[in-house]
Amino acid sequence: MTAVSLEHSTVPADTGEVTLLIARRVDPGHEAVFERWAKGILESAAAFPGHLGYGLFRSSGGDAPWFLVHRFRNADACRAWQESPERAAWFADCRGHHHTEIARRTLTGMETWFAEPGSTRPAPPRWKMAVSATLAIYPISVLGGLFLMPHLTALPLLLNSLITAAVFNVLMTYVAMPAVSRLLRGWLTT
Repeated sequence: MTAVSLEHSTVPADTGEVTLLIARRVDPGHEAVFERWAKGILESAAAFPGHLGYGLFRSSGGDAPWFLVHRFRNADACRAWQESPERAAWFADCRGHHHTEIARRTLTGMETWFAEPGSTRPAPPRWKMAVSATLAIYPISVLGGLFLMPHLTALPLLLNSLITAAVFNVLMTYVAMPAVSRLLRGWLTT
């Protein structure tokens, strides 16, 4: 079976973080062998310069795929791993393991906020992502100005800015963007 491309369009080269999401279908009865192979390839990638972390998500059952996730510092680090002899060796040693790549997606920048786990749907157009991010940051900015900023005025500017950035980042990542992307899901995918 051939891998399905999940790229909606080519994303310009980016110097920011890159997340590589790979879906693999595993034949029933071969899950343990696949899991050992997947953990080995993930740990091998983790030793590469610029690799920031990884994850392995088991199938939810039936025909549902397993997901391997790699995070890299930038596109060059991701490419170095993908073109490495270490990676090639892992794939040369996986014949007979009864697993097939069914999808691959490379996410950069804001696309990671809009990627729905288990979905093969492409990221929305960048202008829709920008509108969504604005809708998410606006209430945080207003509430931060009302409730957080008055308590930080006595602090030095650099410390004040650091605290503000940290609070806003956490709220954007864990509260606002998940809520906005859920609320606007229909609009984002049309």
